[in-house]
Amino acid sequence: MDLYLKEKTAVVTGASQGIGRAIVRELAIEGVKVLAVARNGDLLNSLKAEVVAAGGVEPVTLIQDFVAPDGPQKIAAAALAALGHVDILVNNAGRSRPVEVVGPEEPWKESMTLDFERHRQLTQALLPHFMERKQGVILNLTSTYELRTLNVSAVAKAAVVAWSKQLAGQLGRYGIRVNCLQPGLIDTENIRPYFPGDERRKFAEREIPLGDFGEPQDMANMAAFLVSPRARYVTGTVATVDGGMRYHPF
Repeated sequence: MDLYLKEKTAVVTGASQGIGRAIVRELAIEGVKVLAVARNGDLLNSLKAEVVAAGGVEPVTLIQDFVAPDGPQKIAAAALAALGHVDILVNNAGRSRPVEVVGPEEPWKESMTLDFERHRQLTQALLPHFMERKQGVILNLTSTYELRTLNVSAVAKAAVVAWSKQLAGQLGRYGIRVNCLQPGLIDTENIRPYFPGDERRKFAEREIPLGDFGEPQDMANMAAFLVSPRARYVTGTVATVDGGMRYHPF
């Protein structure tokens, strides 16, 4: 299926590994010119080489600390300078942050900044551009937020969902679509430590109808569809990629 993404442009944060890396690679293979943003230059360079080897459009890379106070503004400026215009924004950066019920304030401030505030600020920096062009697609990566234990990232990502739905309601008149993509248990560095040894297989066989964890590519496949013109009538929704899992252990 042609997703009609050739010659589109995109910004992807948290692009150097895991789900973000897979999304950059998939979009580039579909013909998208991507600004890939992350802190690790070595990983960004290896991503660029990987994309080129796969026959994709060589991404532009930007080494930038997303949580720096001026991070969103620098990313937006770099995107417009490097790409000329931006068609797609994928807000992917984030990190799981479990906390105790009673604890210090710092983890809350840090995680809310990373997992909500900076995404909001980057989006707001690019929205005038989208609105002027009367087009654009925003895809916000969320998380499983109905957990059994306290995790600041999950709280922030729940806020992302509410914010995304409100944005979708206001921006449709400008031809701008806003959706969320929610992973189940995807085989990434964030998840592996929670399932040592044989625990992954046991849990998956017991709780996931499709029998195993997902791969970053599974998320990238759905992301590519949601940001493509093929999904022109999809906005304000949360797409879940979880193999049918309806129970979370954390």
